[in-house]
Amino acid sequence: MFDRIAPRYDLVNRVMTFGLDRLWRRRAVAALRLQPSARTLDVACGTGDLCTELQRVGFFAIGCDLSLGMLRSATTSAPLIQCDALRLPFESGSFDGVTCGFALRNVVDITAVVSELARVTRRGGRVSVIEVAQPRARILRAGHGFYFNRVVPLIGRALSDGPAYRYLPKSVTYLPPQLELLTIFRDAGFPDAFSSPLGVGAAQLITATRE
Repeated sequence: MFDRIAPRYDLVNRVMTFGLDRLWRRRAVAALRLQPSARTLDVACGTGDLCTELQRVGFFAIGCDLSLGMLRSATTSAPLIQCDALRLPFESGSFDGVTCGFALRNVVDITAVVSELARVTRRGGRVSVIEVAQPRARILRAGHGFYFNRVVPLIGRALSDGPAYRYLPKSVTYLPPQLELLTIFRDAGFPDAFSSPLGVGAAQLITATRE
């Protein structure tokens, strides 16, 4: 599915987030709070947007993704590796910072992938993860639900692949509630894991330090 949507993935993201995805990536990278030339990894990098942002601020970035189609459509100059996020081909403590954007709900075992993020992050290193969420205010939650479940599939069908963008809103059901998700991060070795809302709560930024 991700191979099919790769050629127009960036375009659909820009349209369905009203361009806010760029701002969210900048916030995610800034939240790493690392020194210039830090070694970073973007897990499930897709077409490499986060890698490019990591490079823009002076970090050395590597991207990895299971989808070969996404890697072939990448626009970043960062080195890219095809691999499974559940079995990252890097030594423990290899990276000062790790990012991941909108991928947790697409893995078969979220606890296992967070454990892998922890394993490859050095002690004192940082992770910054963007994921979907639901606004807390009732009226915003209702509007978000309508847009995400009704409008986004129409955008996807018009610009890319209809079945894929019917799946993506449904994939939110695989994501644990926020407190449970933070507990997964804390149990994996990120005791200060914290979630900040993005886009009036339509997304969230989870940041944490490796103990």
